[in-house]
Amino acid sequence: MRTVLIPTDFSKNALHALQYAQELYKCERACFFVLHAYADEVYGAYKTASQEEIEKLKEEKKELAEKKLDQLLSNVEGVPPNPLHTFETIASFDSLVDGINDMVDDMNIDMVIMGTKGETSDHKTTFGSYTVEVFKYVKCPVLAIPADFEYRQPKTILFPTDYMLPYRRRELKLLDDMGGKFKSSIHCLYITDFEELSPRQEDNKLFLEGTLARSYVNFETTSVKNRAEAVMEQIKAKKADMLVMVNSRHSFFEDMLYRSTVDLLSLKVKIPFLVMQNLNR
Repeated sequence: MRTVLIPTDFSKNALHALQYAQELYKCERACFFVLHAYADEVYGAYKTASQEEIEKLKEEKKELAEKKLDQLLSNVEGVPPNPLHTFETIASFDSLVDGINDMVDDMNIDMVIMGTKGETSDHKTTFGSYTVEVFKYVKCPVLAIPADFEYRQPKTILFPTDYMLPYRRRELKLLDDMGGKFKSSIHCLYITDFEELSPRQEDNKLFLEGTLARSYVNFETTSVKNRAEAVMEQIKAKKADMLVMVNSRHSFFEDMLYRSTVDLLSLKVKIPFLVMQNLNR
């Protein structure tokens, strides 16, 4: 059974991500854990409050969160009816990242699916600050769903890679299961000016090809340019339904997401973005 975690701040974007998750796994047995982490709501507005006031506010926020989660569940459970799906709600007095990571460990979560922005996010960027934190620090694959993206099967998946990482089999299997289910084409894109791969790159490429055996895998190379622009061009050219990257130190993803010279957050990625964490679990 697939275990999927959906963080929610009760925004439309979070609801949209939950509905996307239901569609993505509509033909599989899946348990959806819907999480609301409310520690920031307690501490954010009452930094100088007494411990007694903090405890009172914690109880109030917990009761409100549980009520909202129950209401959310009543609106989505069985819409449309699917006997393969079960739902659980969690109100956690924790930060978003810590709350997600605790659930990942406790429930052996396969994937986190979340909206790209919450109620307080800047409308000029694709990804809100909370989404970026989850990308960077959560220990399992994270799939971010843009607010305006209408669900369609991920038939064409763009996977930029430099073949330098020893990919984790569990995370590649998650991608391969998705690709096999939808008969997807996975386009592995290498941005380089060099024609030959090193022995290490060759080994990782073979591992990638072998692990993604259920999908139609294509290996492509394009010359070096602004990497973010190259990815956006390929998304448009291939009419990609999903973008996949691996988050690891010194990786292509890190170059794009963390360095101020390349502002990925302003690129307006309009398709679901799957970030694989490449960690032992």
